[in-house]
Amino acid sequence: MHRADPRLVLGLHRSRHHRDILTAALDLGVTALDTAAPYLGFRSHAVLAETAADLLPKFTLSTKVGFFPSAGGAEHSLDPVRLRLAVERAARELRREPDTVLLHNPERSLTGLSPADGHALLGNACIALADAARDGLCRTWGVASWDTRPFDAIRVEDLPSPDVLVVRAGLLVGIDLLDATTFLRTAWQAEETWGMSPFGGGHKKVWEDFDPRPFLRPPHDGLSRLQAAFRTAFHLPNASAMAVGTDDPGQLAQLVQALSAEVDTANVSQYLRALHGHRQS
Repeated sequence: MHRADPRLVLGLHRSRHHRDILTAALDLGVTALDTAAPYLGFRSHAVLAETAADLLPKFTLSTKVGFFPSAGGAEHSLDPVRLRLAVERAARELRREPDTVLLHNPERSLTGLSPADGHALLGNACIALADAARDGLCRTWGVASWDTRPFDAIRVEDLPSPDVLVVRAGLLVGIDLLDATTFLRTAWQAEETWGMSPFGGGHKKVWEDFDPRPFLRPPHDGLSRLQAAFRTAFHLPNASAMAVGTDDPGQLAQLVQALSAEVDTANVSQYLRALHGHRQS
């Protein structure tokens, strides 16, 4: 049994939600679990409660709301009434209040709106989740964004500040997205930032051609390229935790091992300067 380490969050996107990965996570000290209403065909919450009701109290649990079932599979909405009902439904299906509820990819509904309309729509959605936290339906609330660029046109600094901001992270994130995330973090001043998708959505071929281990301080202790990419992602952008999806206990153990490595932040800074220089040339 490993000591709990909050820096690694087990994500359930594309997961089969089997007990074995949950028990392996706890054995490895991974006690943070992230899911979302639409995962597993909108059955994630109910399946977790049915198959792992005894394990869920051992996790800090986050979930996301914003997608809803529709004839086409799923639709996105920032309607505050629908969001409030979704939070209430999540608590019922999970048979416990989630620790954190995240607004799921709000940019899906913000893209194409005027700055004023986007500001109003996002503001009402944030108020709905902040009210849910105030009313005890969750402990904290936040925003999970796959693409932070649509936020550039919205003055978020006068909207409720989320407790948690979850964004794409890692060496495969472009400089325009990293800069947009930096702008959003500065304007919003969220208490915590988590990263997600540190491997770029499973593009394993990339890591066969590119070795990210120079971003780690030696010795590397035999860490693999994937382990180095994962550890480096905590600095692109700076994040206190990283959400990673896997159903493989062995891979999860490798990620836990990678947490002990130290990142060479000078090399990361040089990398960011090179990205900025390439964009300007």
